[in-house]
Amino acid sequence: MKFLFVPLLCALSTAAFGLDREAFSFTHYDLEARIEPAQQRLGARGKITLRNDSDAPQKNAVLQISSSLNWLSIQLDGKPAQYLSQTYTSDIDHTGALSEAVITLPKAVDPNATITLEIGYEGTLPQDGTRLARIGAPDDVARHSDWDQISRSFTAVRGIGYVAWYPVSTEAASLSEGNSVLDAVVRWKQRESDSEMRIRFSVLAENADTAPGVICGVDKPVNLQGESNRECFFRNLGFDIPFFTVGNFRVSDRPEVKLVFVPDHQAQADDYLSAVEEAAEFTGKWLPGEKNATAEIIELPDGKAAPFETGSVLLTPFSGNETANLLSAISVLTHATLHSPRPWIRDGFSRFAQVAFIEGKEGHEAAVQYLRSHRQTLLDDEKSVPANDQAAHSLINSGDDFYVQTKSMNVWWMLRGLVGETALQAAFHNYKPDDDKSAQYMQKLIEARAHKDLEWFFDDWVYRDHGLPELRIASVYPREIVNGGYMVTVTVENRGSAGAEVPVTILVANGERAERLVVPAKSTASVRIVCPSFPQQATVNDGSVPESDEKDNVYKIEAK
Repeated sequence: MKFLFVPLLCALSTAAFGLDREAFSFTHYDLEARIEPAQQRLGARGKITLRNDSDAPQKNAVLQISSSLNWLSIQLDGKPAQYLSQTYTSDIDHTGALSEAVITLPKAVDPNATITLEIGYEGTLPQDGTRLARIGAPDDVARHSDWDQISRSFTAVRGIGYVAWYPVSTEAASLSEGNSVLDAVVRWKQRESDSEMRIRFSVLAENADTAPGVICGVDKPVNLQGESNRECFFRNLGFDIPFFTVGNFRVSDRPEVKLVFVPDHQAQADDYLSAVEEAAEFTGKWLPGEKNATAEIIELPDGKAAPFETGSVLLTPFSGNETANLLSAISVLTHATLHSPRPWIRDGFSRFAQVAFIEGKEGHEAAVQYLRSHRQTLLDDEKSVPANDQAAHSLINSGDDFYVQTKSMNVWWMLRGLVGETALQAAFHNYKPDDDKSAQYMQKLIEARAHKDLEWFFDDWVYRDHGLPELRIASVYPREIVNGGYMVTVTVENRGSAGAEVPVTILVANGERAERLVVPAKSTASVRIVCPSFPQQATVNDGSVPESDEKDNVYKIEAK
């Protein structure tokens, strides 16, 4: 047998080179997972269905799990499959590596054809900051960012991009290579847009009287003596990242939220519930109530842990900061109510709602400062978009979650300025996700309520990525009028490739005067503003519109 085994390994090793690791999508998971908190162990078995989404027949399939887990068995049609298990370096997992199984299939799988594999794997899932340490991140940063672990005191584990606790398959990605990890996760989500997972968890409890509970996705609890069992469903892996958490939690149920928290943190939970009530009053003005639309907020015991949101579930520490509680509550409440299939609508509105709330609570300038504080990455992204990639990098096509959230937050803010809050709220109250079959659906809803043609705006900002405006005050001409005061003509030039409506403000001795002006891309436009006294300064854009360069936005006016 030894002489037969060596050639087989050589053949499998040769097959590992030139693999298309992203040829298959994982259309369905049907798994059973056993968690042992005291041993930090996870064991899983079940079936997965793979579909060949490539254009060519595939002789090999690849399955990847965290490097702290080990493959026990892989079967096809009830027979052991031939596979090579190897370590594959990738920052898709918090350990910085994956246990990869390269399977040699008995016959090639044709495009669009599927196969079902029976699998088994097990191992430990301790907290691990290897991938962040590798790029020089301090230990405390790594600990608060990659907090995923199974342990006696705390168990919470996120999916792809954090921990590969269920099988995936992606090309190698590294945090040291720009957006490499993010891009790999985006590609995975695009392939898994219609995929689903059914998983039954059981937890081995040390004490039957204090058995911990499992929380994960949309679940159906079943209790057995000495264990805690839960059946969970994740119905759209393109949007929702599968996760699980285990603990002896307390739960507070409200009509709009289920709050899960550490038993001795009742006071912090009460503060958070107060924030939820205030946030719900605000979001209710924008989004119509939906029966059974309940958000779920789960406390992370590490007070400095990075929050994590997926679907209508938020895992977050209770920071004690009122503003932070309010903003996170707004985000999870909007996600629980607004079920758009389009990330730029669903996630962008959630971010916009936070800014609008800040404006109502702290004023317009505070809201603008919040917008500015989230723009640098957007500015960097826009500089790197090639001219021939405008459609692919648009809000309706891009898979970059962070880019879509940041840009669409600004888009919704600008749309409110264009059409007014009443018209925009009416559009959201009439929005129906099942009717959103066309990219222009939301545009038409808003136009019908605002009685405005918004084609130019959606073309520049949503349907294509035309970059950002670059505005400057080209000239200011003050003319004294007969009845006193001045008529000030301000001409604005837009050297960017995206048009925008911006405020133009004139500073005078006793205050300021402002008007809004639409400046098309690569064009100039003028506005006339009546001032009670001679103008001192003209400014275009108060920060409400993201620009590629703001250095020419202010024009000092000297009296002749």
